[in-house]
Amino acid sequence: MSGPAAGTAHAATTTDVVCLGESMVTFLPSQPGRLADVPSFGRGIGGAESNVACALAAAGHRAAWVGRVGADGFGDHLVETIASYGVDTSAVRRDPVRPTGIYFRTATDRGTDTHEVAYYRAGSAASAMSPANVPYEELFAGRILHLSGITAALSGDCLALLRELTAARPGRPLVSFDVNHRPHLWRGGDVDASVLLELARRADLVFVGEDEAEEAWGIVGAEAIRAAVPEPSVLVVKRGSAGATVFASGLRPGPRSSIAGGAENADTVTHVPALRVDVVAAVGAGDAFAAGFLSATLRGLSVRDRVRHGHLMAAAVLTVPGDLTEPPSRDHADRLVALGDEAWGTLRLGPGWTSADRAPEEVRTP
Repeated sequence: MSGPAAGTAHAATTTDVVCLGESMVTFLPSQPGRLADVPSFGRGIGGAESNVACALAAAGHRAAWVGRVGADGFGDHLVETIASYGVDTSAVRRDPVRPTGIYFRTATDRGTDTHEVAYYRAGSAASAMSPANVPYEELFAGRILHLSGITAALSGDCLALLRELTAARPGRPLVSFDVNHRPHLWRGGDVDASVLLELARRADLVFVGEDEAEEAWGIVGAEAIRAAVPEPSVLVVKRGSAGATVFASGLRPGPRSSIAGGAENADTVTHVPALRVDVVAAVGAGDAFAAGFLSATLRGLSVRDRVRHGHLMAAAVLTVPGDLTEPPSRDHADRLVALGDEAWGTLRLGPGWTSADRAPEEVRTP
């Protein structure tokens, strides 16, 4: 199948979110230090889009992951592990020639100078994804199709695929795009990170960090980012410890909003402060934030509450060593999201906070 048929229907879908992208086997260090000094590694999984799918499934949504892995043991491990979270992996394709990608990383935060990552993904099965070999019927089967800029950097065919999937056409599901700029993936390639701006402008819902926008596009500040990316109905600018700012056209700022909104409503700007979190490891927080925001979007919650759910889902991952963890129950998360601004501002979350019976003192009421 060379491309999606015009008017592909998804109104009767049983899937909430379909996530497309590369997932890899990741080797996590047994102790801090340089890769050269780490004596052993534990095996895990890593992949922005599959992380989102796993988090959404753990939160009670019907999520599917579409990707391409090798016909090897690492491919078996990826598919089985992702499926164990409740994610539909039936549309994952196996490549008989190319291997599953793997990578090694240090224990430090990727934002520090001491962080190291050694990727072995060149020529991987996922890099062979193209408009000619992906299952379009499954990709367009959800209410939301979630993509990321990482896929665009893997190969020319992968970039062509994202351009195909973000093209405007009747019946297209809401397209969510996380810029996910990874500088090392673009160095020395035939194209550069400027294509991420093109893809963002073709999506309906975009996630981008202020630091990413400056590094990839030379754009500084949330307002300037919105000016450069005016087309999406919803633009989420992540501002680190300062929180997140959402620019939304066609979304009512009240207690409940539709999944896409209506063009008759004026643009609104919503800022939501970040939480204070006792961080164990920062890897995977951006994917968790996207999952929390998408979860609340599917539920039709207000823009503020979407961001708060994103912050809470990120906090769940920040307080554990790996990329994935069991999120707080929906009731627990909803209770925290409903806090007043002052209580939200004083909330501090540490390891174990997702258990309802171990809620922090700051959120207990007399």
